[in-house]
Amino acid sequence: MLIIDCDYHPGFQQIAFVDSESGELRERRLAHREEAEQFYTGLQGQSVRVGMEASGHSRWFERLLGGLQFELWIGNAAEIRTKRVGKQKTDRQDAQLLLRLMIEDRFPRIWVPDAENRDLRQLLWHRHRLVQMRTRVMNQLHVVALNEGLRRKKALWRPAGRQELESFALARWARRRRQDLLDLLDQLTPKIQELTRALEAEVEKRPVTRRLMTHPGVGPLTALAFELVIGTPEQFPLRQASGQLCRTGAVGRDQLGRTEFLTLTINSEPRWKAQTHLRDKMALFSECMRSCAQIVLDTADIVREGCYAN
Repeated sequence: MLIIDCDYHPGFQQIAFVDSESGELRERRLAHREEAEQFYTGLQGQSVRVGMEASGHSRWFERLLGGLQFELWIGNAAEIRTKRVGKQKTDRQDAQLLLRLMIEDRFPRIWVPDAENRDLRQLLWHRHRLVQMRTRVMNQLHVVALNEGLRRKKALWRPAGRQELESFALARWARRRRQDLLDLLDQLTPKIQELTRALEAEVEKRPVTRRLMTHPGVGPLTALAFELVIGTPEQFPLRQASGQLCRTGAVGRDQLGRTEFLTLTINSEPRWKAQTHLRDKMALFSECMRSCAQIVLDTADIVREGCYAN
């Protein structure tokens, strides 16, 4: 088997690789993307395992290795840093460290979502961004209405409220701004509704997501985000709790502190969203984290009980 470990950068990668049969060790620097594609394509047909730290901007590289049927191991960057000895740090030394960890069977491998999981995350994130855009547009239209003495809150988006908003006699560019914002609102709303229907259809296909929705305060958006982000229950090993049987545990900040998930969770839960103007952001974040931690434990227990198998 050919074991390759690479220190990945957006523009290049420094690799160190060894043939497990002959013991031959080599190093090389590959530019992205043509030189890297040429190198790995030339290894097609061999048994190859590639290791790298978790990083961004590597989706094309992962697709390349998947298409060549190469085994890809992605390691926990924080744990890898703790295994580095000495203050000096170069790309060559990083690649050599990854290779040494792989050979010594100390490589801190992490779970990586598959292509379907990542694509569904794009659905959630795209819908979330469109909702944010629509909210900004609606807030600006509210300001226009308030400046003209019209205060309707949610009733502003009903036919009667919109008719009042469009009836105001405004100056040239204020009128242009109002019309452009209304056009944007008309474009965004059907797109969001289409994505919402796609999300609800995906939820119906997933037993774990439907089971999570039985938890108080968890809707389809939060449940689907949890299943996609948390992944497999093997990430959370069992531990012996005081006074009870084994319980899923070892939930760390790295598994809970997902900015995109917490943002989706806060914005999808009306109780949390309504209280953003009443409490400090850190207090809201702490409450969200506690609720998330409880649902994580429940999720892993649900899956361990055989929900996937059923």
